[in-house]
Amino acid sequence: MSNILENRCAIVTGASRGLGLEIAKFYLEAGASVTVCGRDAAALERAAAELAPHARAGQALLAVPADVSRPDDVTRLLEAALARFGRLDILVNNAGIAGPCGETETVAWEEWLRTLEINLLGAVLLSRAVLPHLKRAARGKIIQLSGGGATRPLPMRSAYAASKAAVVRFIETLAEETLPYRIDVNALAPGALNTRMLDELIAAGPERLGREQFERCLQQQRDGGVALRRGAELAVFLGSELSNGITGRLLSAVWDPWRDLPRHLERLQGSDIYTLRRIVPADRDIHFGDDT
Repeated sequence: MSNILENRCAIVTGASRGLGLEIAKFYLEAGASVTVCGRDAAALERAAAELAPHARAGQALLAVPADVSRPDDVTRLLEAALARFGRLDILVNNAGIAGPCGETETVAWEEWLRTLEINLLGAVLLSRAVLPHLKRAARGKIIQLSGGGATRPLPMRSAYAASKAAVVRFIETLAEETLPYRIDVNALAPGALNTRMLDELIAAGPERLGREQFERCLQQQRDGGVALRRGAELAVFLGSELSNGITGRLLSAVWDPWRDLPRHLERLQGSDIYTLRRIVPADRDIHFGDDT
């Protein structure tokens, strides 16, 4: 997928480390100019130094410390990107935190709220900010990082699970709103990654995380987890013209045949494939209340 993002300008949030840093690197290698942001200014500066060699002639890299949950920071981030590049084509909402571990009624309420502020409200806030620019251009891409909590319960991690399920439904809704403007809006599930978030979960211990999840995290740590490049490759695809018309979907970097989707675009559009939905008895060949 070399150069498929040439002449594109992107914002990647939460890019100081981990998957966000990997996505920014892949975007630069694909030819895009990139604005990266993160809350930790020192970590962001180190990330920018690591990314700089991947920018070729004609590309630019801009690093802006910002907290996506703060309206003033979001405004400053967008203004800096537009001032540097003059346009915006792609937003990658990657910023996210693990949130508190423990039973819902015992974790600190402030930490529960903070998880939603960053994982959900931060994504909504930045999407709201970029939409007028994408609508004026009548094209664009918004890519939202999802997580395991979007598709299954996560006991002892209720804030994270709720935020991830909510942000996917937001993305599905936003995709419907922006159809007339040719803006593609999708969620990306990168798989089980061995990042700082995993370290934080293991540090929480089995008492707060639950024995089953704790053991699963230890096993993931031993196995090495999913390679960061898997999610970064899907992020490049979703930011490129190859994915035009694919919108309102939650795609797994590991399990879904996303490279083949352009060939099946007509069947995909108008269907509920790769979306969140309610399971009813008939879906499992079970029938309640209609026995004869």
